Amino acid sequence: MKNTPIKFIACDLDGTLLDPQGNLPPGIFETIGELYKKGILFCPASGRQLTALEKMFAPVADKLLLLAENGAIVAENGRILHMESLPHGDILLALQSVSRLPHVHPLLCTPECAYYQSEEQPFLSFVEASYISNAKGNLAEIADREKVCKIAVYDELGPENNGMKVLPRALPNLRIIQSGGNWLDISVKTTDKGNAVRFIQKQYGFSKEECVAFGDHMNDYEMLLECGHPYVTENAYLPLKEKIGKCVPSNAEHGVLQALRLISEGNLP
Repeated sequence: MKNTPIKFIACDLDGTLLDPQGNLPPGIFETIGELYKKGILFCPASGRQLTALEKMFAPVADKLLLLAENGAIVAENGRILHMESLPHGDILLALQSVSRLPHVHPLLCTPECAYYQSEEQPFLSFVEASYISNAKGNLAEIADREKVCKIAVYDELGPENNGMKVLPRALPNLRIIQSGGNWLDISVKTTDKGNAVRFIQKQYGFSKEECVAFGDHMNDYEMLLECGHPYVTENAYLPLKEKIGKCVPSNAEHGVLQALRLISEGNLP
C-alpha cells in the first residue's frame, strides 16, 4: 500500500455496498469525502440506471465518478464521459428473441429513462422500485428514436433456468450476463464494468495497482480483474468467490464500508 498509493475504488452496489435491504451503510458519504480529500476517487459501479445513481449519491456528486448500466455509461457530475449503445437491428433481434421465452419481461434502458411494455407483476413493481425514471411505451417504437445502452430482462423462472439457456446462443454477437437475482442484461459485446474501468484508467492515468474493486456477482468479474486489489463480499456468488479469493465481511456487516475506512487510513483490507 505504501509503495503504490490507492487512487481509485470501483464498487458494486447491490449485494456489495448496499445492505440486504438495499440501503447505503451509515457514514458512507463522510467516508467518500475522506477518500476524496486523500486523492482517492470513489466510483459506484452498478447495473442501475444513471439517474438512480445520481439521486443516491447526490450529497457527494462532485466527489466521485458514476459507472451505470453495468459499464455502458461513465459519468462525472452530470456529464456523460463514455457511453456504449446497442445498434438498432440488435435491439429488435434481442426483443424478438426475448419474446419467444416464457415468463420474461424486457426493459429498454437509455441514459434518461427505462422503458417497459409489460405491466405484469411482480415485474412492474421491481421496475418502479429500481428505476426511478421509468415510462410505459411500445419498445420497438422507442428503439427507433432513442439510444439504448442496455436491455434488462426480468426472468420470473430465474435466468439460470430460462433466459441464460437460450439467449447466448440466439444472440451470439451480444453480451448476455446474469446481473443478480432474477435479472439478466443484454448489451454490446464490449460493454462490461471492466471495459468501463479501463476507460477510467486511461482517462485519469490510473495504473492497475492504484485501483481497488469490490463486487459480489459475475457482472463484477471483469471489473475485479482490471483492478490490482480485487475483493468480494463474504455473501458473494460462490463461483466468483472461488475465482477472486479475497473477501471482506458481508454486505449485512457493512464489510465494504469497513474496507473503505481502512483504505482511507492508508491500509488495504
